[in-house]
Amino acid sequence: MDETAPVRPLPYEGVWRFTAPAVDASVPQARHAVRDLLLRQGVPVSEDVAQGLLLIVSELVTNAVRHAAVLSPMLAVEVAVGPEWIRLSVEDDHPYRPTALETDHGRTGGRGLLLVREITREAGGACDVAHTAGGGKVIWAALPLGPAPR
Repeated sequence: MDETAPVRPLPYEGVWRFTAPAVDASVPQARHAVRDLLLRQGVPVSEDVAQGLLLIVSELVTNAVRHAAVLSPMLAVEVAVGPEWIRLSVEDDHPYRPTALETDHGRTGGRGLLLVREITREAGGACDVAHTAGGGKVIWAALPLGPAPR
C-alpha cells in the first residue's frame, strides 16, 4: 500500500448548499431535496438517522420561515457528509438566536428546537446555534451515519 498516495474522499462525501425563499412551500421542498441528495449520493445512512435528519430539516426550515422571514427573505440549507457523520445546517439573516422551550402541554408549537436537540441526542450527535459573520445565525445538527450505540 502506498502511504504517500493522497487520501481520496469516499464517493458520498461532500458539501451541498441550496437556498430557498423563507415561505411555507420551502419546508417540504427542503425535506425532499435532502432526501434526494442522500439517495443520489448513496450516503450509507441508517433508516433511523435518515428519518431523524428529515425531521430536523423540516423543523429548522419551519423555524426560519416562521420566525426569521421578516428580516431574512431567503434561507440556506447545507448538507455536509463525511466518512462517519452527516451535518445539516439552516442559515438565515435574522440576528435572533433561538432557545429551546421547555415542554408546555397546554401550548401547541414552539418546541421545534427542543425536538431537534432530542433527535440529535438520541442519535449520538450534536447540535448548536452560531452567529454568522453577516449578523444572522446558523443552526446545525451533526449525526453519525449509523445508529447510535446502545
